[in-house]
Amino acid sequence: MVTFRKAEETDIPKIQELARETWELCYKTILTPAQIEYMLEMMYSQAVIDREMGSGVIWELVELNNEAVGFVSFAKSGDETKLNKLYLKPALQGKGVGNRSLMHVVDCARSNGSEKVYLTVNKHNATAIKAYERAGFVRTDSKVFDIGNGYVMDDYIYTFKI
Repeated sequence: MVTFRKAEETDIPKIQELARETWELCYKTILTPAQIEYMLEMMYSQAVIDREMGSGVIWELVELNNEAVGFVSFAKSGDETKLNKLYLKPALQGKGVGNRSLMHVVDCARSNGSEKVYLTVNKHNATAIKAYERAGFVRTDSKVFDIGNGYVMDDYIYTFKI
Protein backbone atom coordinates (compact mmCIF):
# COMPACT_ATOMS: atom_id res chain seq x y z
CA MET A 1 0.00 0.00 0.00
CA VAL A 2 1.33 3.43 -1.00
CA THR A 3 1.11 6.16 1.64
CA PHE A 4 2.43 9.69 1.97
CA ARG A 5 3.98 11.11 5.11
CA LYS A 6 5.00 14.69 5.76
CA ALA A 7 8.78 14.76 5.88
CA GLU A 8 10.46 16.15 8.97
CA GLU A 9 13.96 17.53 9.41
CA THR A 10 15.09 14.08 10.58
CA ASP A 11 14.01 12.67 7.18
CA ILE A 12 16.37 14.90 5.19
CA PRO A 13 19.21 12.31 5.08
CA LYS A 14 16.74 9.76 3.65
CA ILE A 15 15.56 12.29 1.05
CA GLN A 16 19.20 12.95 0.11
CA GLU A 17 19.90 9.22 -0.18
CA LEU A 18 16.85 8.68 -2.39
CA ALA A 19 17.74 11.71 -4.52
CA ARG A 20 21.26 10.42 -5.15
CA GLU A 21 20.03 6.90 -5.98
CA THR A 22 17.39 8.11 -8.43
CA TRP A 23 19.41 10.92 -10.01
CA GLU A 24 22.46 8.78 -10.72
CA LEU A 25 20.32 6.35 -12.70
CA CYS A 26 17.77 8.76 -14.19
CA TYR A 27 20.18 11.42 -15.43
CA LYS A 28 23.38 9.49 -16.20
CA THR A 29 22.73 9.62 -19.97
CA ILE A 30 21.27 13.15 -19.91
CA LEU A 31 23.61 15.19 -17.68
CA THR A 32 27.32 15.07 -16.97
CA PRO A 33 28.43 13.66 -13.60
CA ALA A 34 29.64 17.14 -12.68
CA GLN A 35 26.21 18.69 -13.37
CA ILE A 36 24.48 15.93 -11.40
CA GLU A 37 26.71 16.65 -8.40
CA TYR A 38 26.17 20.39 -8.73
CA MET A 39 22.39 20.02 -8.91
CA LEU A 40 22.19 17.51 -6.05
CA GLU A 41 24.01 19.99 -3.81
CA MET A 42 21.98 22.93 -5.14
CA MET A 43 18.60 21.25 -4.53
CA TYR A 44 19.13 18.72 -1.75
CA SER A 45 21.55 20.18 0.77
CA GLN A 46 20.38 20.17 4.38
CA ALA A 47 20.16 23.98 4.33
CA VAL A 48 18.07 24.12 1.15
CA ILE A 49 15.55 21.49 2.27
CA ASP A 50 15.35 23.04 5.77
CA ARG A 51 14.67 26.46 4.26
CA GLU A 52 12.00 25.07 1.93
CA MET A 53 10.28 23.14 4.72
CA GLY A 54 10.21 26.33 6.78
CA SER A 55 8.79 28.45 3.96
CA GLY A 56 5.70 26.41 3.13
CA VAL A 57 7.07 23.96 0.55
CA ILE A 58 5.53 20.56 1.24
CA TRP A 59 7.99 17.65 1.36
CA GLU A 60 6.50 14.18 1.73
CA LEU A 61 8.00 10.73 1.76
CA VAL A 62 6.35 8.17 -0.48
CA GLU A 63 6.12 4.94 1.47
CA LEU A 64 5.35 1.45 0.28
CA ASN A 65 4.53 -0.95 3.10
CA ASN A 66 6.00 1.57 5.57
CA GLU A 67 9.34 1.81 3.71
CA ALA A 68 10.41 5.15 2.20
CA VAL A 69 10.71 4.53 -1.54
CA GLY A 70 10.60 8.09 -2.84
CA PHE A 71 9.53 11.64 -2.19
CA VAL A 72 7.46 14.51 -3.53
CA SER A 73 7.87 18.23 -3.05
CA PHE A 74 5.25 20.80 -4.04
CA ALA A 75 4.06 24.29 -3.21
CA LYS A 76 1.01 26.44 -3.82
CA SER A 77 1.37 29.89 -5.33
CA GLY A 78 -1.76 31.85 -6.15
CA ASP A 79 -4.23 29.56 -7.89
CA GLU A 80 -1.68 26.94 -8.92
CA THR A 81 0.51 24.28 -7.35
CA LYS A 82 3.98 23.52 -8.64
CA LEU A 83 5.22 19.98 -8.37
CA ASN A 84 8.90 20.63 -7.66
CA LYS A 85 10.10 17.06 -7.29
CA LEU A 86 8.84 13.51 -7.63
CA TYR A 87 11.43 10.76 -7.43
CA LEU A 88 10.98 7.06 -6.73
CA LYS A 89 13.39 4.17 -6.43
CA PRO A 90 14.10 2.98 -9.98
CA ALA A 91 12.76 -0.53 -9.29
CA LEU A 92 9.28 0.97 -8.82
CA GLN A 93 9.04 2.57 -12.25
CA GLY A 94 6.11 1.20 -14.22
CA LYS A 95 4.38 -0.22 -11.13
CA GLY A 96 1.81 2.55 -10.59
CA VAL A 97 3.52 4.21 -7.63
CA GLY A 98 4.48 7.25 -9.71
CA ASN A 99 0.93 7.69 -10.99
CA ARG A 100 -0.42 7.33 -7.47
CA SER A 101 2.08 9.98 -6.33
CA LEU A 102 1.04 12.36 -9.12
CA MET A 103 -2.62 11.94 -8.28
CA HIS A 104 -1.84 12.52 -4.60
CA VAL A 105 -0.30 15.90 -5.49
CA VAL A 106 -3.30 16.71 -7.71
CA ASP A 107 -5.64 15.82 -4.83
CA CYS A 108 -3.66 18.05 -2.45
CA ALA A 109 -3.77 20.88 -5.00
CA ARG A 110 -7.52 20.45 -5.41
CA SER A 111 -7.92 20.58 -1.62
CA ASN A 112 -5.87 23.76 -1.36
CA GLY A 113 -7.97 25.53 -4.01
CA SER A 114 -5.52 25.34 -6.91
CA GLU A 115 -6.84 25.39 -10.46
CA LYS A 116 -3.86 23.54 -11.91
CA VAL A 117 -0.70 21.63 -11.11
CA TYR A 118 2.38 22.26 -13.22
CA LEU A 119 5.88 20.85 -13.35
CA THR A 120 9.09 21.07 -15.32
CA VAL A 121 10.80 18.03 -16.81
CA ASN A 122 14.07 17.64 -18.69
CA LYS A 123 13.33 17.43 -22.42
CA HIS A 124 15.37 14.22 -22.66
CA ASN A 125 13.72 12.42 -19.72
CA ALA A 126 11.47 10.24 -21.89
CA THR A 127 10.44 7.93 -19.05
CA ALA A 128 9.11 10.77 -16.90
CA ILE A 129 7.45 12.48 -19.87
CA LYS A 130 5.54 9.30 -20.72
CA ALA A 131 4.43 8.95 -17.09
CA TYR A 132 3.21 12.56 -16.92
CA GLU A 133 1.31 12.26 -20.19
CA ARG A 134 -0.30 8.96 -19.11
CA ALA A 135 -1.46 10.72 -15.92
CA GLY A 136 -3.18 13.47 -17.93
CA PHE A 137 -0.54 16.20 -17.84
CA VAL A 138 -0.25 18.21 -21.07
CA ARG A 139 2.85 19.92 -22.44
CA THR A 140 2.16 23.66 -22.36
CA ASP A 141 5.57 25.30 -22.81
CA SER A 142 9.32 24.84 -22.89
CA LYS A 143 11.99 26.91 -21.17
CA VAL A 144 15.70 27.01 -20.54
CA PHE A 145 16.69 27.95 -16.99
CA ASP A 146 20.19 29.15 -16.14
CA ILE A 147 21.07 27.46 -12.85
CA GLY A 148 24.57 28.84 -12.50
CA ASN A 149 28.07 27.41 -12.78
CA GLY A 150 27.66 27.28 -16.57
CA TYR A 151 24.72 24.85 -16.40
CA VAL A 152 21.16 25.11 -17.67
CA MET A 153 17.98 23.10 -17.30
CA ASP A 154 16.36 22.60 -20.71
CA ASP A 155 12.81 21.67 -19.74
CA TYR A 156 9.26 21.20 -20.90
CA ILE A 157 6.46 22.58 -18.75
CA TYR A 158 3.55 20.17 -18.20
CA THR A 159 0.20 21.18 -16.73
CA PHE A 160 -2.75 19.32 -15.23
CA LYS A 161 -5.96 21.37 -15.05
CA ILE A 162 -8.09 20.59 -12.02
